[in-house]
Amino acid sequence: MKDTLVTLIGGGGFLGRYVAQALLARGARVRIAQRDPRQAFFLKPQGGLGQTQFVAADLAKPESIARAVAGSDAVVNLVGILGGDFQRVHVEGARIVAEAAKAAGVARLVQISAVGADPASPSAYGRSKGEGEAAVRAAFPSATILRPSIVFGREDQFINRFAKMIASAPVVPVLRAGTKFQPVYVGDVADAVVAAIENPALSAGKTLELGGPDILSMGALVRWIAKAIRRTPHIVELPDAIGGAIAAFGFLPGAPITSDQWKMLANDNVVSGKNGLTALGITPTPLDAVAAGWLVQYRKGGRFAVPASA
Repeated sequence: MKDTLVTLIGGGGFLGRYVAQALLARGARVRIAQRDPRQAFFLKPQGGLGQTQFVAADLAKPESIARAVAGSDAVVNLVGILGGDFQRVHVEGARIVAEAAKAAGVARLVQISAVGADPASPSAYGRSKGEGEAAVRAAFPSATILRPSIVFGREDQFINRFAKMIASAPVVPVLRAGTKFQPVYVGDVADAVVAAIENPALSAGKTLELGGPDILSMGALVRWIAKAIRRTPHIVELPDAIGGAIAAFGFLPGAPITSDQWKMLANDNVVSGKNGLTALGITPTPLDAVAAGWLVQYRKGGRFAVPASA
């Protein structure tokens, strides 16, 4: 990977920062491309002098994407949203990146998608992810498509959201309590991206689903978080009739939820078939192996509440 130039579209985001760090540690040159590159300047100290570049790029401006990927050996599209114009970002945006990479003669392209991506999905999110995959495959047939389950890590917006809700509410309602997830550690997903670039024979032209070693229902996950932060709220698993009504209003006490997210929760979010991490030679990291390092902030007293023997 030494001196290989890898352009990360959306490289300053949650997953992008971990991908950048993994690449920099391997000696690659990393170009961070996003609308406001100043928001990614915190990555500068992670690499050596001149190892990290920053460029302004916007999916709505194809010419800016073409400039961003020019001269790259590999491109990774990390851009994704949970609300807003899915068609513009997940479909048209993915097509623009793939077409620009192909035109620039880029050797390797990695597209970050999601478990559940399907053009026939009932949710606009899952549907757009599936259509985006098809657009990428049409423009860049040898692209690697990675579909992680729910990604967790210190800066995530999933585990942290529930931990915050559990820490502040005496009663915690749970929607779709039986829906299963296979949380995957953000560092493992970053390593999967690097492996896909380093070893195209293992992944070129393939779609790989990524999941952690644990499969938990929504109800079990909420209870696990409560135990991890040493809180004992009253956890109420709501029937779907009530949950659907809450989703229609777009707000669950302590956390917003859209009707589209409600539709997404109708299906399990787990790997089907072989785990892509294993295929890439990566050992999945258990949730409890790393989560305690940041979830401690949600305990009463924070770190000072941890017994000396812990």
